[in-house]
Amino acid sequence: MADFNEAYLMTLDFEGGYNNDPEDAGGETYKGISRVYFPDWRGWVFIDAYKSNPRFPETAYNDGTIDNMVETFYKEHFWNLFWGDKLSDQAIANELFDTGVNQGVHTAIEYLQKGLNVLNRNQKNYPDIVVDGVFGNNTLSALKSYLVINNNSFLLKVMNILQGAHYIEKMTESPLQERNAFGWLKRVTITKN
Repeated sequence: MADFNEAYLMTLDFEGGYNNDPEDAGGETYKGISRVYFPDWRGWVFIDAYKSNPRFPETAYNDGTIDNMVETFYKEHFWNLFWGDKLSDQAIANELFDTGVNQGVHTAIEYLQKGLNVLNRNQKNYPDIVVDGVFGNNTLSALKSYLVINNNSFLLKVMNILQGAHYIEKMTESPLQERNAFGWLKRVTITKN
């Protein structure tokens, strides 16, 4: 089964540490956790306490309690939503996790579902599934059927194409987002396993 820690550590490389960029829609973030989107994350109490320390944010980086809160947050809010512990393919789990963290789990699951539907040979290999962004038994069954017949490479390509198209669309709609281009595009790869 897929290993949460591998996906988690890979994604943390992209997410970094503390940031409070006024031009970022997520606002204040700690290791990718946005205060705008997750204001009730209990780690904010610790982060706020550390802000008065002149060595902040380094002081927060050395706090094992905060590290545990970050890890628990990512497992509960991302990994568990696509049943990561039930997936047999680590690369697919890594992709779902990282895309879910960056674009939302609903979106990441939709990419998987769209990929499974276009790669099922007009339902010869397995039935189409509803593209609803919710991971359930039908999605898991389709993924298992796909992996019996094929390796993960084409499914990862489809998921990455959709991921990259999303980034390009965001930058086209808002040219200010071009400053994120290189960081975002580093995430569009099939070499994550």
